Amino acid sequence: MEIKISSKHMDLTPAIEEYASTKAEKFTRYFDRVQQVTIVIDKAKNGYTVEILTDVERHDAFISTSNHEDLYACIDLSIDRSVRQLKDHKSKLRDNKHHTPIGGNEA
Repeated sequence: MEIKISSKHMDLTPAIEEYASTKAEKFTRYFDRVQQVTIVIDKAKNGYTVEILTDVERHDAFISTSNHEDLYACIDLSIDRSVRQLKDHKSKLRDNKHHTPIGGNEA
């Protein structure tokens, strides 16, 4: 899994980069087909905006965005949203309910 971190309108410190990358490395716990994670940190007038693009095998990229005054809280919120998206996607793939096929008999 490849992790790319970039920033807009601010300097990216090693502490912020380390924090974001360690949080993003946990994505493989929830879904093992994550190929790339791109984190974009933006400084706004009233706080920060963090956008996470999670590229997953055989699916469009998942996008999660959050706004907050505290940068670390903003990263945490966005990571939580990405984890929720990955969990939901995994549960859809592993749906164990036995549905009748379309056009099949309901005998």
